[in-house]
Amino acid sequence: MRSLFPHAIKPALADDGFELMNDLPVFEILDGRHDSGLVLLADHATNIVPERYGRLGLPDSAFERHIAYDIGIEALTRRLSAVLNAPAVLSRFSRLLIDPNRGEDDPTIIMRISDGAIIPGNHPISAEEWQHRIETYHRPYHQAVSQVIAKVAVASGKAPLVLSLHSYTPAWKGVPRPWHAAVLWDTDARAVRPLIDGLEAAGDILVGDNEPYDGALKGDTMYRHCMMRGIPHALLEVRQDLIGHEEGVEAWTGRLAPIFARLNADPMLHEYRIHASRTGPYPDLPITP
Repeated sequence: MRSLFPHAIKPALADDGFELMNDLPVFEILDGRHDSGLVLLADHATNIVPERYGRLGLPDSAFERHIAYDIGIEALTRRLSAVLNAPAVLSRFSRLLIDPNRGEDDPTIIMRISDGAIIPGNHPISAEEWQHRIETYHRPYHQAVSQVIAKVAVASGKAPLVLSLHSYTPAWKGVPRPWHAAVLWDTDARAVRPLIDGLEAAGDILVGDNEPYDGALKGDTMYRHCMMRGIPHALLEVRQDLIGHEEGVEAWTGRLAPIFARLNADPMLHEYRIHASRTGPYPDLPITP
């Protein structure tokens, strides 16, 4: 069986669904039925850093850790996209380079230290290099997300349902995390409640509701592309030890695919409805890529 966890990717042409960065792709778009109304996102899909950055001064082992990417999420997103025939957008650069799930004005968009690991390539960093990473990696990824969401909206004739996939460590600072999965959100609960109910229905997992993280983050992917535009959405986190191998990816694909399909079949989850954010008022003008 072909591994779902390749250690390297082959350079691809821009017209193959990639945007190139120094001969490496910034993002990848997985094709699917745009008229179905469903979009999948994977902000932290890979641990790739272009050669020019010299691994940011870190050992190779750092790029196998959660600080570099969401372990298991690339494979899970690919499988769900294939099973559901849903378009998906995956980032193709490490969050250590720049975090696509942060707003451009967020000081943590480029981390100097992450879970005890000092990142020499990020500190010190010039204002020019900071802006270069935004323009070269962060913005093209979000442009791709905007374009896919718009394409699905036009093809389906309704608001898309956007589901963002992430993963988290089984323990933090020595404290175990009991949740098998978690749903993060701000104030728009339309997709959140049925997603949590669907996950809990089998009775064999514990689901976090805005745990271990809070889903209200100004300028992040869900805020930028969904909250501000009234698009139904949810962010799902799966514990990394459960999907860090092929068997786990297959098991969670089987668990999630029917739940996602039921959500997508609900007409109420394809209506535009703006909800106020717990982070405060929205900007006067919509955020554009």
